[in-house]
Amino acid sequence: MNPIHTHATLKLTRRLRRLRTSDAMRALVRETRLSPDTLMLPLFICAGEGVRREVSSMPGVFNLSVDEAVTEVRAARADGVRSVLLFGLPEQKDDVGSAAYDPEAPVQSAIRALKRELPDVLVVTDVCLCEYTDHGHCGILIDDEIANDPTVDQLVRAAISHAAAGADIVAPSDMMDGRVAAIRNALDERGFEHVAIMSYAAKYCSAFYGPFRDAAGSTPKFGDRRSHQMDPANALEALREVRQDIEEGADIVMVKPALPYLDIITRVKDTFGYPTAAYHVSGEYAMLKAAAGNGWIDERRAMLETLSAIRRAGADIIITYYARDAARALA
Repeated sequence: MNPIHTHATLKLTRRLRRLRTSDAMRALVRETRLSPDTLMLPLFICAGEGVRREVSSMPGVFNLSVDEAVTEVRAARADGVRSVLLFGLPEQKDDVGSAAYDPEAPVQSAIRALKRELPDVLVVTDVCLCEYTDHGHCGILIDDEIANDPTVDQLVRAAISHAAAGADIVAPSDMMDGRVAAIRNALDERGFEHVAIMSYAAKYCSAFYGPFRDAAGSTPKFGDRRSHQMDPANALEALREVRQDIEEGADIVMVKPALPYLDIITRVKDTFGYPTAAYHVSGEYAMLKAAAGNGWIDERRAMLETLSAIRRAGADIIITYYARDAARALA
């Protein structure tokens, strides 16, 4: 039998390749669409003036003083990115993370400057203690163990200070039990009912956070974070965590990291139908940068493919250090 003749005589009524014949055709039927409006840019805010210090493990990412942060966000806004997530690098740390709620700390100062200079940009703030404690853990230590409820008290103070400075959204990332309810109640009692909560609801104890800890100076001096961040093997537990945070008042829920947990993003979105964020974390970013730097991948294509996968999995919001690059590529 002649295989060429056989295929030539087949009458195909459905040719799926018809819808892949050109860029315009592929765009017309595209199921998953990225937009700059879906991207949130993380920024690391430090003390000083005129500081723009590149993070060695994250090419293209910088520690920024407040004035430089305003410049960066203005440029991001011009690219089409309209939301930023702020992390703080305090000048001094202590065992209870008191700089987290200092009204003159870098994050609070940056909030005020950004809302003054760029009022239409959505300012989101990370609420955690790991960047502010001298031991690098996410909470108050009692007998070398993180004490849940005293930590929540400190998180509430930090969230209130961010709201008072003008934050649009506060984002608790600590994974302490009950912190969403405590923050929601405290915000409402003080007249900040309009401030939303984006909860790091399913935050896994991941190997992909290393470069972030380099950027934020938040590596624990001993031990690890397995007592509060989730076991990477668990999926049903993630749904319980998300459900609890929604019941406590979260407005947006987050899965972190993104790529190793695409299945979790999908299950969270399908189960709850809630606004869902995913954090494309520092290690995921650094891997792409390293591979591209060695000429092993096409960085632009890999970036867009990665972010499309996160979006396709169900994320409404993608927090990524590639936000500006992606927005420009999508223009």
